[in-house]
Amino acid sequence: MENLDAKSISLWIMATLYTIAGILHFVIPKFYLRIMPPWIPYHKLMVQLSGIAEIALGLGLFFPQTKVLAAWGVVLLLIAVFPANVYHFQSRTRKDPPTWALLLRLPLQLLLIYWAYTFTY
Repeated sequence: MENLDAKSISLWIMATLYTIAGILHFVIPKFYLRIMPPWIPYHKLMVQLSGIAEIALGLGLFFPQTKVLAAWGVVLLLIAVFPANVYHFQSRTRKDPPTWALLLRLPLQLLLIYWAYTFTY
């Protein structure tokens, strides 16, 4: 078992957040469907696949044997979903978070990528 230090706690937080986020793709799919850019085909399937990926990667972060591969997967997933975040910002409706929050999420994506990257070695 890993030592309970700041990095281990950070990893468990990340793993939990991605697992929960993936589950939310199935609990509130309408949210994810609404932010899908129109040029991406098969919206429902893509939401489901990205949810499965987040669950799998989140769970993979919990295990030392799969942690590095899962962290790389999170990096790639964050890059892959970035266009949806840009589209969400551009197509914001009154139901969505405030414009400033959606704008802040774009550079925050870089921090999330870096956070995941810290577990790739």
